[in-house]
Amino acid sequence: MSPQLVLLVNPAARGGRTLRLLEPVARRLRAGGAELSVIVGVDAADTLERACTAVSERPDALVAFGGDGLVHLAVQAVAGTDVPLGIIPAGTGNDIAAALGLPRGDLVAAARTVLRMKSRLVDAAHIRAGAVEELFAGVVCCGFDSRVNERANRRTWPPGMGRYVVAMAQELRSFRPIPFRVTFDEDEVIEREAMLVAVANTRSYGAGMRVCPDAVPDDGLLDVMVLGAMSKGEFLRVFPSVYRGTHVGHPAVSLRRARIVQVAAADTGDETVAYADGERVGPVPMRCEVRPGALRVIV
Repeated sequence: MSPQLVLLVNPAARGGRTLRLLEPVARRLRAGGAELSVIVGVDAADTLERACTAVSERPDALVAFGGDGLVHLAVQAVAGTDVPLGIIPAGTGNDIAAALGLPRGDLVAAARTVLRMKSRLVDAAHIRAGAVEELFAGVVCCGFDSRVNERANRRTWPPGMGRYVVAMAQELRSFRPIPFRVTFDEDEVIEREAMLVAVANTRSYGAGMRVCPDAVPDDGLLDVMVLGAMSKGEFLRVFPSVYRGTHVGHPAVSLRRARIVQVAAADTGDETVAYADGERVGPVPMRCEVRPGALRVIV
């Protein structure tokens, strides 16, 4: 029987180049026998509404054709249902796809993976930050990196990753370590000044930053990395090592695992905002709780 697939597309991924990549993928899916419908929303809210409507009609899979941001949106639609999530990693970062061992750099190979319809259960996590409640599949960050995101999202130039490079340079000039209070499973508490706090279901975010290199998406736990206060010079020296995951050996880095993680920050005059899977959620305090086996994904 032909699988009925709903292909969820982010037209803005890769600076708008994604739509040019869509046709060969759609052709491969149809050639493999899939009955395919395509959703291209006008904005995130419209896309999510359409995705939820599609999932309510019980297709054989909802397939996210884009990066981590689109996967994040698709998770909201499929979590807790029996509709599996397929991923064709057509974004810039694709960290969630990497954690699941999906083909990257070859979209047609990723389409073949979807057609095989082999699936597994993985965890998701619930986050509440400010007035917003969502699920996430990858990593939540707050601190230096989320403030860089805030700056970059306010910019219109330069395009692409250049915005983040400029935003990072600007933030580094003014950033001061933030006094955080982190609570693990509602009983263990640490209080320290830190550059950032990351809560991870998978190992990396931000196009390959292996912030919690030992995190796995199906162990029923969240990995938490706290990067303590340090000088700007030391931060610049340590930062490249996050792409190898070797930053965990630095004395300013602490790692924990927990089912529930709560993060609060002292008022420093600049709002500290949580970003999940690269998407803005809301200001801290935040509470994250793992949802074991909440997602069925095609792998």
